[in-house]
Amino acid sequence: MNTHRIRVGIDVGGTFTDAVAVDATTLELLGQVKVPTSHHHEDGVAHGIVEALDRLLEQTGCAPADVAFLAHGTTQATNALLEGDVATVGLIGIGTGPAAVLTRRLASFGKLELAPGKRLPLVYAHVTDPQDTAAVRSAVEQLKGEGAQVLVASQPFSVDRPEGEQTVLDAARPYGLPMTAAHEITSLYGLHKRTRTAVVNAAILPRMLATADLVDASITKAGVTAPLMVMRCDGGVMALGEMRRRPLLTVLSGPAAGVAGALMQERVSEGVFLETGGTSTDISVVRRGKVAVRHATILGKTSYLSALDVRTVGVGGGSMVRIGEGRVTGVGPRSAHIAGLPYACFASPDQLRDAKVDTVRPMDGDPADYAVLDAEGGRFAVTMTCAANALGRVPEGDFARCDPESARAAIEPLAAHLGTDVATAATRILDAGIAQVKSVVDAMIRDYRLDKDTAVLVGGGGGAASVTPHLAHTSGMEGRIARHNEVISPIGVALALVREQVERIVPGGATQEQILAVRAEAERAVVAQGAAAEGVEVEITVDPQTNTVRAVATGATELRTQDRSHRADDTERLHAAAASLKTDPAAVQVLAGTAAHTVYGTETRRRLRPTRRPIRIVDVDGVVRHHAADARVETTTVAGAPEVLARLVGESTSYGDGGVRAPALRLLLGSRIADLSGVLDPQPLLALARSELRARAADEPVVAVLEVRS
Repeated sequence: MNTHRIRVGIDVGGTFTDAVAVDATTLELLGQVKVPTSHHHEDGVAHGIVEALDRLLEQTGCAPADVAFLAHGTTQATNALLEGDVATVGLIGIGTGPAAVLTRRLASFGKLELAPGKRLPLVYAHVTDPQDTAAVRSAVEQLKGEGAQVLVASQPFSVDRPEGEQTVLDAARPYGLPMTAAHEITSLYGLHKRTRTAVVNAAILPRMLATADLVDASITKAGVTAPLMVMRCDGGVMALGEMRRRPLLTVLSGPAAGVAGALMQERVSEGVFLETGGTSTDISVVRRGKVAVRHATILGKTSYLSALDVRTVGVGGGSMVRIGEGRVTGVGPRSAHIAGLPYACFASPDQLRDAKVDTVRPMDGDPADYAVLDAEGGRFAVTMTCAANALGRVPEGDFARCDPESARAAIEPLAAHLGTDVATAATRILDAGIAQVKSVVDAMIRDYRLDKDTAVLVGGGGGAASVTPHLAHTSGMEGRIARHNEVISPIGVALALVREQVERIVPGGATQEQILAVRAEAERAVVAQGAAAEGVEVEITVDPQTNTVRAVATGATELRTQDRSHRADDTERLHAAAASLKTDPAAVQVLAGTAAHTVYGTETRRRLRPTRRPIRIVDVDGVVRHHAADARVETTTVAGAPEVLARLVGESTSYGDGGVRAPALRLLLGSRIADLSGVLDPQPLLALARSELRARAADEPVVAVLEVRS
């Protein structure tokens, strides 16, 4: 039943601000609007956000009180760094003796290049004793006199002993400057990298604070009572208060919004997401139902910012075709948008009458081999979108679809110039365009060890049809275009979960108590930002080589009980599993299940090698949520689980030169899949499993899925 409550997602782009309204219960798209991004308004981008919200509420017939969730993604932080539009940072280094030598070297961050000819504006002062209030205030006055607009305090080993940094900030508070301590940005060791991450965060802090205050005030004035959330660069959202503390988390959040949409709306469990615009394609990975992240490179240096692993290729729907010596030599990187030319396929056949092929230099410095059509209606660019339409790759109703006759008319003159037919010319264009994309996709499949037989290609963005269908066709992989692909980013913002990541380096290896403490900290952090405690999921990874414990907690701001119009029946779920297993449904068995998930399996017999038992976990919607090439499955209850899990883990743990390796364990509990696969040590693994079972009814069923590590 529709509750009439809506989730609103707003994506602030460089040119346009897109907003969508999604039904809070069914998660179906109810409305979408596009307004120009208000960079030059006195209220900045906040004005465009409110304008988009007003139009969206009017379109859907909803009132401000109907908004259950409101989040926005913004390129503001990214643009500030790219354009060098940042505040002057006053860095206070703390330490005596050898520590002073280390911190004084941090003054070199003033050499960081933001943009050509623009360096990070940084001034430095040093204090030996953080308890010396007079010395701290003298340092602050010195920095203010040199133009500092924001302060950062940094001290060696502040991850373990944060008191020094905190004392300095307390003493500096009366001066009224925005402030941050290096240990507040990341809890990882490495003074240089930790401080650099904190300094870059501080450089954008004043501007982001001003925007946050304007957006918050505007939303409140509009009558929206739902807390405002902001998109993070790792695919989740955070509370506005958290963004005020760590605005750097919004850098690179644009691509993250798109893959979050693919993850939540398309329910991708294993695959590659390609978000294609007019000029470029952002490529990212979903592995085992999670977005692939890594420490981001900012200003040419690695940071402690965990962001979506996105790789960008300069090929999009508007990429122009390049020709020479009677053949297609390439596609892009110049696009029709940058060249100021319309797409040929969106012209009418009459406008394209008597078209002749010519080559141009779109911008100064470009090679003069970009193909254009000079026709009765003017000059037009031949693009990837033109070729995709000519080959029938663009589905009905797609944002990029054009009249088939116009598409053929757009390619025909070029085909004649190349001495071939329309279909062959269009194929050559798409082949040239996706060659770069395919190279990156193949590399990411290798890097993340995706199963190419089960991974799916999902296209998003307005130019999705120009890349994804042809790539799927030529690679043999399954591919599809996401529903509402042109607004997949704001949909991702609307559907994103609250997310927090806590990382700790524990010298000598973490005890199970320390691992549980990191888990609890991450869980508390998302609950503090509004996530419903009952639905929080925490993924733990313990890296024994670096002694790093990482906890990623996610949760919804309310417990969503989705009332979808369709639930897959037993037959549909069985066929989904069989298709993923690439076998006949008659060879697939139901191995276990809960109310939310069913585990299907089969056997693969191989000559002179052990039998493998691949499994698939399928949810109630018929979506494969997890797959394993060889797994052991056992059902028990909450009361019996500790004993059963101890036995299973003991039997499946391997010992060798690489150390102890517990099995990759996942527990099906209620509506959740608790992923404990990131823990290699058996004892912490069992401790985490017990923490997942805590506060559950003794007779509740538990399904354990174990994969033995080689």
